[in-house]
Amino acid sequence: MYNFKLLQSFVAVADAGSFRGAAEKLNRSQSAVSTQVMQLEGQIGLILFERTTRRTKLTPDGEKLLVHMRRALNEIETGLSELRQAASGELGEIAMACVPSIAGSVLPPVLREFIDVHPRIKLRLVEHTSTALLAAVTEREVDFGIGPLVENEPSLLFEPIVDEPIFAVLPSPFRREGYTSISLEDLAANSVVMASNSAALRGNLDREISQKGVDIRSGYEVTHVQTMLGFARAGLGVALMPATTLPVPPDPHLQVLPVASPPLLRSLCLISARGAVRSRIARELIALITERFQ
Repeated sequence: MYNFKLLQSFVAVADAGSFRGAAEKLNRSQSAVSTQVMQLEGQIGLILFERTTRRTKLTPDGEKLLVHMRRALNEIETGLSELRQAASGELGEIAMACVPSIAGSVLPPVLREFIDVHPRIKLRLVEHTSTALLAAVTEREVDFGIGPLVENEPSLLFEPIVDEPIFAVLPSPFRREGYTSISLEDLAANSVVMASNSAALRGNLDREISQKGVDIRSGYEVTHVQTMLGFARAGLGVALMPATTLPVPPDPHLQVLPVASPPLLRSLCLISARGAVRSRIARELIALITERFQ
């Protein structure tokens, strides 16, 4: 392993054409620069400069080394420049994951806003079910995820962003005219389209249903929001959906009621591996997401 100062002195002498000029550039004594070059020559076993009283000239071996040194220094400078740009937010890469209900609703305009401000940031988004999202964050395949709170995941950090209410979406056969909300007991009288067991929302629903002692008939269990809406529009059941996934503009053929007694909520969180270090630009994106969601 060669001392970087020795290599630096070599390049400075080659650039200046003299030990004196190199010493002035490096703010070192001429004897120190001369000693460092001789040490480098001793380490590699080659003479790098022809030294006379009138000039200092590179030998053929010195010329070859200089080519490699300039290439190496350019690589170092490029690397440092990229790091400086990443630190300033001008350049970098962010990988994130989110559940489908977020990917298709609130998140796209937020990402558009971020990219408009940071066009040189490479942003990668992976849409996952809750289970796959947790695995991606745990394995450090992504920097962070946006999804529902999941219990008993000690290796992950869940930072709440917002609690959003769950709504019942009722097609014509199930409409309740004059109602401003619907209870779990009312839902029990209907066929319900619910999130599948792979989604964290299903765990929240099952917990509330169990505490209430209500038996809800879940005739259809699906993963994606559009599937839930499709089943509701076909009159196959009442869809239970988070607020961010409701159709915009409202569908005139569907009645949307908040679930009450008790109100159902989904906690959306920033999910990251414990101990993970976030870049400055990733923190900026997280702050924007949090602000827009709230």
